[in-house]
Amino acid sequence: MKKLFWGSLGALAWTHVGYPLAAALAARLRPDPPGRGDVTPSVAVIVAAWNEESVIARRLENLLALDYPAELLEIVVASDASDDRTDAIVQEVATREPRVRLLRCPRGGKVAAQNLAVRESTADVVAFSDANCTWAPDALRLLVRSFADPEVAYVCGRLVLQEADGTNVEGAYWRLETWLREQEAETGSVTGGNGSIYAVRRADYVDVDPRFGHDLSFPYLMVQHGRRAAYEPGALAFEKPSRDIEDEYARKVRMFEHCWAIVAEGDMLRGLPPGYLAKIVSHRHLRYGSGLLHLALLGSSLALARRGGVYRTALLAQLAFLGAAAARPGLPRYYTLVTWATVKALRNYAREGVPAVWSKAEGTR
Repeated sequence: MKKLFWGSLGALAWTHVGYPLAAALAARLRPDPPGRGDVTPSVAVIVAAWNEESVIARRLENLLALDYPAELLEIVVASDASDDRTDAIVQEVATREPRVRLLRCPRGGKVAAQNLAVRESTADVVAFSDANCTWAPDALRLLVRSFADPEVAYVCGRLVLQEADGTNVEGAYWRLETWLREQEAETGSVTGGNGSIYAVRRADYVDVDPRFGHDLSFPYLMVQHGRRAAYEPGALAFEKPSRDIEDEYARKVRMFEHCWAIVAEGDMLRGLPPGYLAKIVSHRHLRYGSGLLHLALLGSSLALARRGGVYRTALLAQLAFLGAAAARPGLPRYYTLVTWATVKALRNYAREGVPAVWSKAEGTR
């Protein structure tokens, strides 16, 4: 029990506190940022969409207004068998704007639609965006400047979450996550991206299992291929988060189901250099396992509490935190629900697997 207590406590302390501090220290002592330059490759921006009639017109207007050479930009909406007005809206825009193209795909999920759109493209770079976000005018120009470095195969921008309409405090967590991503990028490659704004050299693009998604799989796959996964904090995308913490919990469960599939089946640790291997285990594996680690810590604290001292103190601290989470919305409740989402997602993955198709978080539209 003591080993379980100290092991789970140490792992949680490392992934949430120790690793971020170590990453920041490494970024200052041994910086190795990617090269950047004023390059303008041809780009196909691919928007995978399923029943996005409420936001797709706004998304296209935003992309068409980007500060990027018009002759080098193509916008492809990969419609995943949408059965609302999404396709009609895209076609209407395409009739007056030759840079816009509709690619209707059989229902197979976001990644399957993205794979098909890439195969239909001839651009030097393929960039990706969600239908419900907007980009800053200079986002694409800043995003592709990392491709001036020949080692860079993938680059993600920075997602800025707007204030939620309700009780969700995802923005506070996301600011910490983007800061940590910046530290990782300074010493090699990032361990994760985001679906709102990222780009890949077309020559480096790989078809991944449609259940996996690009956010977690692309960075480590690029490193396995001897390439680099960069981060461009100046390339901004804006998105509305889920309305409340409970909606965010449901979204996290769906997201973590895909993460567990990648951890279990994606061969993540094969052929990684030691430094990046430490990043993946510290930032991804231990973070996804945090729910199990908390259960182990709570159980061992209960078993050891009669010994008093640090064990009783740890138990009381955990019970106080859970009490604060139950009392009112805020960071304690957000952390508790998101941590529990990792456990629920693992249960779902073990029992039912993970579907390739996705359902939208309506509160984010």
